[in-house]
Amino acid sequence: MENTQERYVIFKLKNEFYGININYVQTIEKMIEITRVPKANAYVKGVINLRGEIVPVIDLRKRFNIESSDYDKDSRIIVNKIEDVLVGFIVDSATEVKEIYKDDIDYSIVDEGFNDGFIKGIGKIEEQIIILIDVNKVLDNG
Repeated sequence: MENTQERYVIFKLKNEFYGININYVQTIEKMIEITRVPKANAYVKGVINLRGEIVPVIDLRKRFNIESSDYDKDSRIIVNKIEDVLVGFIVDSATEVKEIYKDDIDYSIVDEGFNDGFIKGIGKIEEQIIILIDVNKVLDNG
């Protein structure tokens, strides 16, 4: 079996690095005005108007129960396309795209009860640990 690579957009929340499979990522935007939506879950920051399309935005710090921090010049909205729906994830910064070999991903650490299933594996690039998230689970209300 060949050791294939997958490409991930690498982003940061607090001091940890995370990855989203690049196949989901449409665009990475600087912070823009977010319109609040009444009675939405606490982690749903609101919606943005992205080139004429209304896109819901999720604050990943809130979704992952990481303490909040103010947005700054490095904050980004990673816009993903998940089953024909656009959804934005607010992250502290989006650094780069990296390729991770399948052999360098540990799936054994993950089960449904672990971190609400948000994590699908832990990738290793040299000495760096990348937490790979399951975008579909981020949207689940569980």
